Amino acid sequence: MTIRDASAEWQGTLKEGSGRLRLGSGVFEGAYSFPSRFENGPGTNPEELIAAAHAGCFSMALSAILGREGFTPARISTVAKVHLGATTAGPTITRIELETEASVAGLAADDFERLAQSAKATCLVSRALTGVAAITLEANLIDH
Repeated sequence: MTIRDASAEWQGTLKEGSGRLRLGSGVFEGAYSFPSRFENGPGTNPEELIAAAHAGCFSMALSAILGREGFTPARISTVAKVHLGATTAGPTITRIELETEASVAGLAADDFERLAQSAKATCLVSRALTGVAAITLEANLIDH
């Protein structure tokens, strides 16, 4: 079984402290802080990394599903928007919006919608995030 890792280091108090996030592969390392996570300060945050993981996973899942149906996408472009809100439990990821567009020759729009919804339901990151109250998808087929 494949194991992926990342690490985080934090120094100081919650609001005045700061930290660094590192991917185990070494391809990304970035600063994070209270302002970068809960305000609009510079740096990254865990939710942004979840969004990147979800967009990447969904795009690959959609490509795999299209391939099984005999279609080769020329391009799939996905944006994931992770909403961080307040609940009685504290700060919570309340919603994730996936927005994808793909160029797939010969595929009908209604079939694309069905296959995109299947990718949303089956991608590994979607399944890992089942605690999120709502994961929505807007799927647009272009150049079909």
